[in-house]
Amino acid sequence: MELSKPVKKPIKRSKSNKIRNWVQLFFFILIALISINHTLVEEGKGIAFLSSASLHALCPFGGVVSLYQFITTGTFVQKVHQSSLILMIISVVLALFAGPVFCGWVCPLGTFQEWVAKLGRKLFKKRYNHFIPAKVDNVLRYLRYLVLIWVIFMTAKSMTLVFANVDPYFALFNFWSSEVAIGGLIVLGLTIIASLFVERPWCKYACPYGAFLGIFNLFRVFRLRRNATTCIDCKACDKACPMNIEVSKLSVVRNHQCISCMECTSSAHCPVPSTVDFVIGGEK
Repeated sequence: MELSKPVKKPIKRSKSNKIRNWVQLFFFILIALISINHTLVEEGKGIAFLSSASLHALCPFGGVVSLYQFITTGTFVQKVHQSSLILMIISVVLALFAGPVFCGWVCPLGTFQEWVAKLGRKLFKKRYNHFIPAKVDNVLRYLRYLVLIWVIFMTAKSMTLVFANVDPYFALFNFWSSEVAIGGLIVLGLTIIASLFVERPWCKYACPYGAFLGIFNLFRVFRLRRNATTCIDCKACDKACPMNIEVSKLSVVRNHQCISCMECTSSAHCPVPSTVDFVIGGEK
């Protein structure tokens, strides 16, 4: 007598999703307040309990692009602060253990794209996130590594933060400021428009820091594992993944685009307990 697979249950929004949503909201509001406060400080009206540092000092990617200059001269690239290097180290340690947690839980630009995506889903229903052919999409996802190489090379060569001129993250939280370059506003505008058709387009195709952290998915300690014996092939994990990773076809998720958001897990969207979960190493 053959054992039948578990019966599919209704998918409910769980506690883990809500925790992530609250964490994302917290960091978005925090960065927004710090950015506004930075503007107020320049006008002599700063809020005492908030940092007066600029967003460049709070961006861990600044630590990545400034690393070469710091090692060779002991100084930082223009606009980059020591805090960026510290934040980079924290993000890398987290990535070594659990992948790009910064991308899936902290990055306010990623959060903003997900909010815009909700409108896109209402407008296009099932067509949303399926406008770009799969073969083209798979190629486009490697563009962000070209961006990463270009940014690191140009920053090391010029000793200035060249990426600041096209950074949509900086533009999002400083669009009212004269510090924002027109290039950043254009890229931000394109990102917002693209988010109506594709979920997290900047993260998938252009983000150099996402490309850097994505490498850690290949050898991180805690991995996402799918238990094929309990999987009912409902593809709820595929639908829940903001990065369009087909989790239902994998045993262990090592995809360089995974952002460790845990939306595909059994504690979030998968209807069968212990089918998609974080585990330590292993292929089982």
